[in-house]
Amino acid sequence: MRIGKVIGVVTPNRIHPLLQTGQFKIVRPFTWKDFKAAHAQGTLSKGELVPTGEEIVAYDELSIGLGEWVAFSEGAEAAMPFYPDLRPIDVYAGAIIDTMEISEEDFLSLL
Repeated sequence: MRIGKVIGVVTPNRIHPLLQTGQFKIVRPFTWKDFKAAHAQGTLSKGELVPTGEEIVAYDELSIGLGEWVAFSEGAEAAMPFYPDLRPIDVYAGAIIDTMEISEEDFLSLL
């Protein structure tokens, strides 16, 4: 799973019948460079951190709002929450992130 920020909504004019219960959101992923730069500037709070990854479209059944942080999975793992049903999705926003805590020691070891 990766972490991203919802920056928009996609409204399709037609949709697969199995996907009618959800929405499609535009998500901009965070990169390690985003976290590293924010840590160096001392702005590692959720409201100040700005993602710089390339935007993707994720399937959302949680009614995630604009500006919220999400954890999303990609590829075959994105369809696993619906197993044994098959849904034609490649990116699934599976969690809303309210808070995230990383100890200083753990954070520095990741960089």
